[in-house]
Amino acid sequence: MTSHSTHDVFNQSEDLLDYNLYSGDRALQEAVERHGAAWAEQELLDFGALCGRSECFNWGFLANEYRPQFQSHDRQGFRTDEVRYHDAYHQLMTQALENGLHASPWANPGPGAHVARAAKYLMQAQVESGHGCPVTMTFACVPSLRLTDAIAEQWLPKVMTYGYDARNLPYFDKKAVTIGMGMTEKQGGSDVRSNTTRASATAKRGSGCEYQLTGHKWFTSAPMCDAFLMLAQCDAGLSCFLVPRWKPDGSKNPIQVQRLKNKMGNVANASSEIELRGALAWLVGTPGRGVAAIIEMVAMTRFDCMIGSTAAQRQAVAQAINHAVGRQAFGRHLIDQPLMRNVLADLQLEVEGSLALTMRLAEALDRSQSEQGDQRESLLLRLGLPIGKYWVCKRTPAHIYEAMECLGGNAVTEDFIMARLYRDAPINAIWEGSGNVQALDMLRACSRSPEALDIWLEELHSARGNHPILDRTIDKLQQHLGDRNDLEFRARHLANQLSLTMQAHLLIQAGNAAVADAFIASRLDGDSNHSFGTLPVGIDTAALLERARPRL
Repeated sequence: MTSHSTHDVFNQSEDLLDYNLYSGDRALQEAVERHGAAWAEQELLDFGALCGRSECFNWGFLANEYRPQFQSHDRQGFRTDEVRYHDAYHQLMTQALENGLHASPWANPGPGAHVARAAKYLMQAQVESGHGCPVTMTFACVPSLRLTDAIAEQWLPKVMTYGYDARNLPYFDKKAVTIGMGMTEKQGGSDVRSNTTRASATAKRGSGCEYQLTGHKWFTSAPMCDAFLMLAQCDAGLSCFLVPRWKPDGSKNPIQVQRLKNKMGNVANASSEIELRGALAWLVGTPGRGVAAIIEMVAMTRFDCMIGSTAAQRQAVAQAINHAVGRQAFGRHLIDQPLMRNVLADLQLEVEGSLALTMRLAEALDRSQSEQGDQRESLLLRLGLPIGKYWVCKRTPAHIYEAMECLGGNAVTEDFIMARLYRDAPINAIWEGSGNVQALDMLRACSRSPEALDIWLEELHSARGNHPILDRTIDKLQQHLGDRNDLEFRARHLANQLSLTMQAHLLIQAGNAAVADAFIASRLDGDSNHSFGTLPVGIDTAALLERARPRL
């Protein structure tokens, strides 16, 4: 009998599914212990197993395949402004919020709380990034809401509840709520002081009082959140307001969605344009101090951009390593071929640096928000958040592209996670302030809080004597910082060097010589924008690849 079989499937790597994202990530485990959250090890192991399930990864694919759908009116013609999501999106949200990714450091503060939460966020973000937007905004809103006692008393217990309620109901009928943010307007973008949305007091003026908002917001993501922090102009100037989707009397607040953005990435997360047509709002903080009121929220969202980009780097390396282990070409497994080993080890080095900086800032959050309130750590954050957000997020698209090359043609098909990682990669670099905004904010921090730069340099100087290349790079950096000419023109270069030297310092402190030496040799002894896969001869690629393997 003639066989009609045309081919057998062989020489394909196995799907990277049903593995523990924590136990299989040595760098993350070490960072958690080093930065004060060793107490959370079992909790993180359990969560790593949750995130690694094939079911969980499938939620990520489904949430992106079946994009959010906007319904402006119900069948009778009543305005609803409802965005409907696939159930997979709700499953991801449930897993995130039931495990405290939106609230744990606020609900249970203490040493290592932000570090443990960052580790969880990093694992869940590897599965799917879009649903992280409302998780992040809910997490980030707490410092702003605390500025007004009446608002904090009413909203924070619901914000910090571990749970997710997707029902389209008023906030007062829910035990758990999510909070969004609406800053961007089409004429201003990052220049929020040019916002034109107007706020008119309904009776009394001042913190906690009722206002009506009229205007247009160009980007309002996660429009099904229960309330939004927004900036608008009142008599005192640009101010911050909390705008609920439902009024206290149970009627719908006139926040009208005009359309959903058709985005290249981050498609599981709905982003909308909205009209505020006399929408009820409560003033948060001091009138005329809107930027000051919302800036801590922005800082926290930028921190989560760092975590999310680090997560994308980690998942890209895990996929590339997994493929190289299971795939042969020209008579050898890819993982055994010298040039592929150079590329993969170099990709892992980027993860190591990104993770080191991100988790150091998580520790700074813990220390700055302790009962003692470490001022040095607060200043370190003031400089570190724009620098870290700029560098880590900026490096991620090129990093993921290089990881895609390791998989070849499979990586560009939507059946594999790599295509989605690549489409999503620019989002964190652009949102919450793109590269120029971050670099200029770094200069602003140096100017307004020069002690922040002093503290940053003091930490770098503590690494002196450990590596001659790092010593020379720090000396050169100080020369550049001492030159006051054309600072804005050189802002990106300064941000590059401040980030790279701090990453190198932190990797030395971590105590793994193979990692630190390779990072310094490849990032500091030459071009900081080096092409991946150009590690110098002599690098311990075996040690780096062992750390990169997702199944240990």
